Amino acid sequence: MKLYRPLFLFLIYNLSAQQKPIETIYFEFDKFDLTPKQTEVVNRFIKNIDTSKVESVQIYGYCDDRGNDEYNFRLSNNRAATIQNFLVRAGFNHGKIVILEGKGRVILRPDTIENLHETRSRNRRVDLIAVKKNSFGKGIYNSFPNKLKIGDKIFLDNILFDIGSSKLTPNSKKELDKVAAILEKQKGLKFEIRGHVCCTPDIYSDGIDRATNERRLSWNRAKTVFHYLSSKKISKNRMTYQGCGNKYPLGKGENLDRRVEFLITKI
Repeated sequence: MKLYRPLFLFLIYNLSAQQKPIETIYFEFDKFDLTPKQTEVVNRFIKNIDTSKVESVQIYGYCDDRGNDEYNFRLSNNRAATIQNFLVRAGFNHGKIVILEGKGRVILRPDTIENLHETRSRNRRVDLIAVKKNSFGKGIYNSFPNKLKIGDKIFLDNILFDIGSSKLTPNSKKELDKVAAILEKQKGLKFEIRGHVCCTPDIYSDGIDRATNERRLSWNRAKTVFHYLSSKKISKNRMTYQGCGNKYPLGKGENLDRRVEFLITKI
């Protein structure tokens, strides 16, 4: 097990930051075109996925540890683009592909890996991840689709907070990094960031932020997201924020009420 520790840590890191892939396509060394065997894998994905139950698909490309970063980012992007183009040519809805990203190379220490050839072959890949439609009603989405209307809400269940905290978790930051990348492409989109709380007695409208001792926890959560996106070069002119306190519980458990949402205000 010690020999596979670097790979194990890599997998844990990525699976904690995003949902489990429902299909993986492995590539030959330094290649991004599809062989007949790889084509079968993508066709299987298309055949088996129920698009009526899927809100969006994310595509992530990877490379093994050889070569420089610039080259491998380009190669991993090309691998992701190859899969996207195949899906679209096969009739898959282009609007459902909301994230297309090359992750570059997977860093390893070759001297610690027992079966280096096999490990590298597993890292030359593209992961396909499906985001299921939510059950919170019409006009609420689990991702940023291409077609949005004013008044639509985006709820991302990786942007959640600890009890009594307005501090972003590592997973929340990773999710907001994806949001920033999408917003860079949808430059006309304006939105309001809405913070929420759980577990607060009805006599109070908001929770207490343990870091500041203020009863403005939902406001502080929204403000934290506002400033994080601003740090990622999203214009403050596109964003506003407010705290909603405990007024809008989802009824799906306390952890989902410790959240922020994005309310679309202009498209």
